Amino acid sequence: MADTGWWILSVGLIVLGLIGTVLPALPGTALVLGGIVLGAWVGDFKQVGPWSLALISAMAVLAWVLDYVAGLLGARKAGASKQAIAGAALGTVAGLFMGLIGVFFMPLLGAALGEYLARRDEGRALKVGLATWLGIMVGLIAKVVLAFMMIGVFVIALLL
Repeated sequence: MADTGWWILSVGLIVLGLIGTVLPALPGTALVLGGIVLGAWVGDFKQVGPWSLALISAMAVLAWVLDYVAGLLGARKAGASKQAIAGAALGTVAGLFMGLIGVFFMPLLGAALGEYLARRDEGRALKVGLATWLGIMVGLIAKVVLAFMMIGVFVIALLL
C-alpha cells in the first residue's frame, strides 16, 4: 500500500511539471524529471533503469537550455538592447500575475517597451518585441514537446 502513495506523488509531480512547462513560476521539466526518478525508485530501478534515466535527464537538460536560449536568440537576432531583454524578463514576471494571457503576451510588451526606452524607435521596438516573443514561444513549445517525450520514454520503459 505504501507504494501506491509514492506512485500518486510521482504522477502528481509529473502533472505539476507539465503545468510548469507553460507557467514560468514552476520548474516544469525539473518536476517532470523528479516525478520520473521517483517512479523509477519505487520500482527499484528495474523497469526504468540507468539508460532510460540518462536519456530522460538529457532531454530535461536540453529543455532547460532551450527555454533560456530561445528567447535570447530571438532578441539577439533582432538586435535587441539590454533594456529590451530586461523588459522581456520583467514582462514575464508581471505576466505571472495576469493569468495565462499575461504569461504569453507580457514578455512581448516588456521587450518592446524596453527597446523603445533604449532607442525611441517604435518600429524597432515592435520588431524586437515580436522577435523576443517568438523566441520565447519556440522555447516554450520545445520544452512542452520534450516534457512529453520524457514521459513517453518513462511509460515505454515501465511497459517493457
